[in-house]
Amino acid sequence: MKFKFVLLFFFSVHILFGQQDTVHKNSMELTTDKLKVGVVLSGGGAKGLAHIGALQVIEEAGVQIDYIAGTSMGAIIGGLYAAGYSPKQLDSIFYATDFNKLIRDELPRNAKTYFERKEDEKYGLSLNFDNFKPSLPSGLSKGQNVYNFLAQLTAHVETNEFKDLPIPFFCVATNLETGAEIIMDQGSLPLAISASGAIPSVFRPIQVEEELLTDGGVVNNFPVEELKKRGANFIIGVDVQDSLYTREKLKNGLDVMTQVSNFRMINAMKNKRELVDVFIRPDIKEFSVLDFDRGEEIIKNGVFAASKQIASLQKIAKQQKHTTTYRKPIHAKDSLTVNNINISGNTLYPRSYILGKIQLNENLQTSYKDFNNGLNNLSATQNFDRIHYQIEKDEIGNTKLKLDVTESKVKRLLRFGVHYDDLYKSALLVNFTQKGLLFNNDIASIDFVLGDNFRYNFDYYIDKGKYWSIGLRSRFNRFENNVDFSFVQDVIGNTFEEFNVNKIQLLNQDFTNQIYVETLWLNQFQFGLGLEQKLLRAKTETILANTEDQEDELETVIEEFNLLSAFGYINFDTLDHGYYPTKGIRFYTDMHIYLTSILKSNTISQFSIVKGQIDYAFPIANRLSLKIGTEMGLRIGNETLAGLNFFLGGFGNRPINNFRPFYGYDFISLSGNAYIKGSFDVFYNFYKEHYLIFSGNYANVGNDLFNSTESWLTTPNFSGYALGYGLDTFIGPLDLKYSYSPEVDSFLWFISLGHRF
Repeated sequence: MKFKFVLLFFFSVHILFGQQDTVHKNSMELTTDKLKVGVVLSGGGAKGLAHIGALQVIEEAGVQIDYIAGTSMGAIIGGLYAAGYSPKQLDSIFYATDFNKLIRDELPRNAKTYFERKEDEKYGLSLNFDNFKPSLPSGLSKGQNVYNFLAQLTAHVETNEFKDLPIPFFCVATNLETGAEIIMDQGSLPLAISASGAIPSVFRPIQVEEELLTDGGVVNNFPVEELKKRGANFIIGVDVQDSLYTREKLKNGLDVMTQVSNFRMINAMKNKRELVDVFIRPDIKEFSVLDFDRGEEIIKNGVFAASKQIASLQKIAKQQKHTTTYRKPIHAKDSLTVNNINISGNTLYPRSYILGKIQLNENLQTSYKDFNNGLNNLSATQNFDRIHYQIEKDEIGNTKLKLDVTESKVKRLLRFGVHYDDLYKSALLVNFTQKGLLFNNDIASIDFVLGDNFRYNFDYYIDKGKYWSIGLRSRFNRFENNVDFSFVQDVIGNTFEEFNVNKIQLLNQDFTNQIYVETLWLNQFQFGLGLEQKLLRAKTETILANTEDQEDELETVIEEFNLLSAFGYINFDTLDHGYYPTKGIRFYTDMHIYLTSILKSNTISQFSIVKGQIDYAFPIANRLSLKIGTEMGLRIGNETLAGLNFFLGGFGNRPINNFRPFYGYDFISLSGNAYIKGSFDVFYNFYKEHYLIFSGNYANVGNDLFNSTESWLTTPNFSGYALGYGLDTFIGPLDLKYSYSPEVDSFLWFISLGHRF
């Protein structure tokens, strides 16, 4: 929500005063030979979708457009129309586009490495921390998704001169350093219209050649004067900007700031309005600049407003040489074949690193879907502020891809997250990240979790793309929870049978260090090997041991061990969302071979723990999806270390070791050295980021569960169900779950807020 309020403010700088529809009659007296019709489209965010409806009516009236100009959203619509797209095609394109994802620069999960995925799904706020001084980025979004979207749509354009487009076109941007108005009429079309719509502080400024550009609406949101200078003597203007607020609507500081920022542009519009011959003013008062999901209604309002001027439009069409307009349908290219790749702008990251991320091969046909996925892979590294490209053909027909990258100068980040769940309680996450610590392609990250349970996580990762990457990891984790005393006795034996207590407060501490290498296997599966040291300690203050060596202690250590192990894992994850997926598969398997005990006082026999999980999500109806999954784990060997048992119960935290969530039971309620579990989740996305969720899970848990099929391939002994509400927020998911288990015939509430870390 915070992002949307910021976005709303900066879109509001384009709001200008609107007036009633009028027609300048004198302009109708022009002769056919001298008549040049120009169309000017204003900015206005989502309201600019009304331009599509207006262009549809103008075209159906038979008007031949000789020039078209626009600013911000007007530049985007106008540029695509000038490049050959019909209003009907634009309607279909924008109807099928998720503008919220474009604006937020949201990348699909499968564009990120598994390390990047884990990092991104922890933090709600990120600040630049270069020179150890926190600062906000120059824009909330890099605008990379918007550029990729426009670049694919204009891939058929083979000219750098906008006057040579099917309809001559220009748009307006602002020089951020001088405040000068910049007319964009040549160069890269997607770059020009991206710059025109780079709303200050929402999108980062765009460098075009030597100039740093931002939204053209800052200096000229209705470039009618320049249109007349280029020879247009009959102007059709489409204005999608709001009028000033009345005092009743000035309810908060944001409204006041918006009102003040509009005064200059409102006065400028009074003179601009006099230069327009046919003025089309859609009624878009009930829509906001963020209402992209109401695009169909907005386009219809554009049709309705332009239809009121149909007589004037038909009259001017009759005066033109061509009373009908034929526009050859344009189809966005779905593939490309590149014969040569030229990369510029890179100094820190070599060509091999960039091509390894993009995974584009010369002289082989590549779908635009795969090409865009490659661009997303490169963008997800956060090592580049901008990735621009242009496709050109040489004299003999070979295709050259010119890739121009702008490397990020930000090397230090300060990041924050918040979380609450019923096990770890409240937590504030403070993270420091350093890129390029030892190598250009490495990243060091340390988390400090402050709150009811102090924790830390340290990661150092050298990303070598499709080759073997290297990682170091260190973690300290702790939590406390009330558990049944009988449960502790079952785990460690009847050591404390003389105590008459029902529950004890169990403190679990974990200190783990790993070194590992990993790579991609068959270009999809992540495969890794490593060594691990793990110190686990379980203790309580509820009961005190009456032994000579602990008679003065204020706590009792129930179990403690420090183990050295070798491990390997395979990971495959194509889920489109980490918490509320609608499609994709997640597969994970892990094997630890515990070799020896580092503590001389404790010796162990070698043993292994194997576990795996698979989930499959798919849509079953509009806004309705189902995720089904199964998982299992077992210990192989004779060693009986209770701390590495499988513990089921609870919901809402990030599981560590062998703790697994299970609806219907509290945390650490079920335990054994083996388990098998099945589950399902039904997600109903009933409104924007809001979900209703119905879940169920079933399990068999016990010791030596897999020794015979009779002990595990039977009706589940444990089951639980949950009905919940989920909200996807910028700090992570908010989940409320009301769960029930028929075996214990009791209900439990679970709450989880924020990314799980």
